[in-house]
Amino acid sequence: MKKLIYIFTTLLVAGNLSCTKLDENPYSIITTDQFYQTPSDALAALSAAYAQLVEIYNTAGTCASDFSADQIYPRQAVGRNTLTLFTYDPSYATQISFGRVYESPQQLWNSCYAGIEKSNWVIAKVPAIDMDVTARDAIVGDALFLRAFYHFTLAKNFGDVIIKIEPSAGVETAFLPTSPKAEVYTQIMADLTEAAAKLPDYPSNQRGRASRQAAWGLHAKAALYAENWTVAAQKAQEVIASNVFTLLPEIKDVFDVTKEDASRAENMWAFEAESTPPARSHQLLSMYGPANTVAPAYGKETYGSAFAYQAFFDSFDPADKRRTLLDTNYVNAAGEVMPQSSISPITPKAVLVKKYMDANSLGPLGNINVPVLRYADMYLIAAEATARSGGPTQQSYDFVNVIRTRAGLPGLTPGLGQDDFIKAILQERSWEFFGEGDRWYDLTRTNTFLQVIPLAVNDVYPERAPQARHRYFPIPQDEVNANDNLQQNPDWR
Repeated sequence: MKKLIYIFTTLLVAGNLSCTKLDENPYSIITTDQFYQTPSDALAALSAAYAQLVEIYNTAGTCASDFSADQIYPRQAVGRNTLTLFTYDPSYATQISFGRVYESPQQLWNSCYAGIEKSNWVIAKVPAIDMDVTARDAIVGDALFLRAFYHFTLAKNFGDVIIKIEPSAGVETAFLPTSPKAEVYTQIMADLTEAAAKLPDYPSNQRGRASRQAAWGLHAKAALYAENWTVAAQKAQEVIASNVFTLLPEIKDVFDVTKEDASRAENMWAFEAESTPPARSHQLLSMYGPANTVAPAYGKETYGSAFAYQAFFDSFDPADKRRTLLDTNYVNAAGEVMPQSSISPITPKAVLVKKYMDANSLGPLGNINVPVLRYADMYLIAAEATARSGGPTQQSYDFVNVIRTRAGLPGLTPGLGQDDFIKAILQERSWEFFGEGDRWYDLTRTNTFLQVIPLAVNDVYPERAPQARHRYFPIPQDEVNANDNLQQNPDWR
């Protein structure tokens, strides 16, 4: 069946509300059969699949999770506190004022399925295009990688979700029921296995595109979430053994906008942000900088919309280099060091996050990339997965101590029991990946959020009371209403 898209204009004539069937004679149409003909068509289709990353990482890709966790909190404005206070319901759009759906889990659902749809068309159509085989395989590999990533993002956020592996050529392939989370992860890992066989090695890929090692890395992380410890450890160690990535000597350089080319040695795969029109960036620069744009080092326009909890800042060893990516002070336009409390509209104890600064930003949009998959993650995945397979080994300690050494800390001393070692790894992950949209998923995949979140309070949010159902977000009610085969997550019915 040809996929054909029409745009209709309905005319309501005063005094005549009857329906009239119109004859349509489209003068110019493009069908999927006509489009996928040339190498440039293949690249254009892949670009459309990648473009959904912009919709995800505008805000929701990190903030929908971070605002729910115990590191970052938002200013109580424009509906952001519904995530922090767990007061949302399946009708997200009605709760986010000023049209800020970009900060809602609904944006994750919409953008991921749009990306899956576009990826499915690439996977279905590009193999038949007459073009260089290596380039063609790489494009299909990218699409398989993206389809896996979008399904992974959905599973982390919603649990049981729709597995979509065919393009929507008709109703029967467009409106599907959800599948159990375990089946979703099986599909994710199958896609990543196939993707790795087609993708080029890093760094021969173009900037922003996936590589074989990135597919191994995402496979390791998906296996960790699926509690397949053997595969998680194996894939993470494959990345480490490949020796194509490295940890930067200084953690601050990973988030230095002037060193992004160098940081790709650690950023295995990132959302490549560009602030110049017509490209689109993300809101993280403007959200994390001080209010009233008093600190030009943060960016041209910053609003003081999100901060780190003081208790999280205090949890760091003062010698930990990662703490330098947080600050209780800022440097104003006159070069003076000022306490953040002097301009905070929220609380004197608000702590500034410095991972997304760009002094040369264009208004509120910056060039600083958002890491999605970092090499540091491979060491911590390997440490956790090997320990969960039967207790921590010397190799488990070696993996985590690589990260602690880069942070300027002494290594963990062998002798911890399995539970205490895993707690140490989760804490290490918290310090390493704050503000990158990772912490909430660590708390939900380990089902420890009910114990942790009530302790993450301050004078802005003195009480936070998540329930068991908040482990996963509800499926957007608009989607349930539109799809007769789709049922709401059981805990949200």
